[in-house]
Amino acid sequence: MEFLNQKMPAYIYEKGNIVRLIVSTALFALIFINIYKPFSSSHWYPVSDFKFFVFSSLIILTGVLVVVISRVVMYHWGKKYTISVGRYAFWIVAEIVFMSLFYAIYTLSVHPERDYLSTFKESSINTGLVLLLPYVALHFYFSYQEKERRLRVLEENREESLFKQNVYNFYDEKKELRLSVKKENLLYIESADNYVLIWYLNKSHLTKFILRNSLKAIEENLDGTHVRRCHRSFMVNFEQVKVIRRQKEGLFMEFDMGSVPDIPISKTYTEKVMHWFVTYSA
Repeated sequence: MEFLNQKMPAYIYEKGNIVRLIVSTALFALIFINIYKPFSSSHWYPVSDFKFFVFSSLIILTGVLVVVISRVVMYHWGKKYTISVGRYAFWIVAEIVFMSLFYAIYTLSVHPERDYLSTFKESSINTGLVLLLPYVALHFYFSYQEKERRLRVLEENREESLFKQNVYNFYDEKKELRLSVKKENLLYIESADNYVLIWYLNKSHLTKFILRNSLKAIEENLDGTHVRRCHRSFMVNFEQVKVIRRQKEGLFMEFDMGSVPDIPISKTYTEKVMHWFVTYSA
């Protein structure tokens, strides 16, 4: 009972998969009826094989309307309500019953002398084969596709996670990504009115990128990283700081590059900077 109450995977009643199921079922039914001649179909009309194929195609397509209507209802129902395994099984049984009724009625209209009960029984067996065989195959296919999709998502998330671990991303005031810098290449960030200047190494050369945003917003975005505020106008990548030097004017940080200016440390951040420098240099 617990199994019957389990929720059916959402991919079963996704629009694309419903279309695939309907088309595949129609094609399978057409092949099935032309090869095995169920429902006494070979005696429907005394016509050539080609004409029989044309007539059977029309009849099969009409019968498949049951599946079309059923799956359209399922698609909208699944958006609002949970479809359990038990309910889905009942749904398929209902499809078989209604399609069996259609083919039984059609067979009896062509051969009214046939027994009603035996005709419906034969119709139910053949309809069950027509529907269940492609259903089972497609459900295995849908399950495989879903597993492949999940693996791709996991791989993409892993790659994105690795990317985020190896780079610093910078967004403008509209939250649009404007620059990604490898962590080892970022040096410092400087405030400039309504902009920030991002200084980084590009082919061993000091390079500047102008970004419309505030230093405060950049600080919030880089919270928890090695890029920390050391002054009201500066943030530095502590992984790249080599020396902290005291002068009459105050404390300054040095990088291991002659072209990079010394970055001042304000009194407000002195204690934090010393802690970060020791921590990130360890």
